Parts: sequence; C-alpha cells; structure tokens
Amino acid sequence: MTTVPRQPSSPDEEPPQAPDRRRVIRRRALTLLTIVLLIGVPAGYLVISANQSRNSGKDKEDKYSATGLTIGWPSKVQRRLYEIPIPSHSRSVAYYETNNYKVSRLYVQFLTSNKGLATFLKDIDSGASDLKKGDLPISDRDRNVAGWEFTGPGPWYGLTHQQKDPSPTQSIVVNRSNPDHPMVFIVSTTHP
Repeated sequence: MTTVPRQPSSPDEEPPQAPDRRRVIRRRALTLLTIVLLIGVPAGYLVISANQSRNSGKDKEDKYSATGLTIGWPSKVQRRLYEIPIPSHSRSVAYYETNNYKVSRLYVQFLTSNKGLATFLKDIDSGASDLKKGDLPISDRDRNVAGWEFTGPGPWYGLTHQQKDPSPTQSIVVNRSNPDHPMVFIVSTTHP
C-alpha cells in the first residue's frame, strides 16, 4: 500500500478559518441563557411556592390553635360532617373545631326560637322530651376549650345523642332562661 502525498489546495480554496470569536461568545451566552431558563426559573418557582405553602400552614395553625369560638356559621361541609343542622334564622352563632388523629370535635352555639329548637331536635332524631332538666353532658374539658360556663340562670337541659361510628355523637346543653329563645350549646364528636 502506498501513501499518496497530500495535494496542495487549489488556489480557489480558502484555508479553514478559526470560528469568529463573537459567534463563539454569542453561542455560549445563548446556551447559558437556555440553561438558566430551563433550570433556574423552575427552581425559583419551587422556592416561592414552598414559602407560600409554609406561610399558609402557619396561618392555619394560628387559626386552629386559638382557643374559644369564632363568631359565624360553620361551613356547610362541617355542619354535614358533624350532623349539626343549625336552624335558619338562628342568631349568636359561633363555632370552633379541633382535630387530631384520634378524634375530631365541632363546638357550636346558637340562639334560636322554640320552633327552631324543635326543628333542630327533630333533625337529629330527638325531641323535647329527650332533654333532661339539670343534665349537663358537655364535659369540663370541652367547656374549657369552648370557653363555656353553664353557671348562669337556667333552667338548663341536656341530652346526649349517641350514634354508631362513623356518625358523630352530640352532647347538647340548652339554656331556657329566656323561655322564647333557648340558647343551644353542642359538642359533636367523630372518630376518623
């Protein structure tokens, strides 16, 4: 095998040139910009999202770590879950919810009419005859959580509406110091 020496280039052919320095810099800048956009922007978004999520968790923690009742109606979902059918036209409605892995409780109070009380009791499959005078089934622990003191003028009535799991059990106290407008206090307990 013989080697053929390289032939000199034709006069029309130009020798290969080194790439233009500006083109190289521009290409590298474009590559760097692409990397930043593909990696940096999503990473920045994740950091911002994580901070917002953490702050949201702190807000919820603050909301639910406070003791005492919140003025207003519990959500429809809460009322359905804890089976607390607050009568329409009720006033002085307030609630508080606690949750852990063993038990969840919804504390609710409202002022209603005698008709509203009868409707409420009927909706939980009870009646006025189930209320026992002097019975206060809401525990001291639950009273402390909600900030309730059942020491004012009465008469006071109560009942425990016991149900099979997963349905909640409701402990109910009614203050009849105003014979036309009973004040109702409820602790509804579920075991998730």
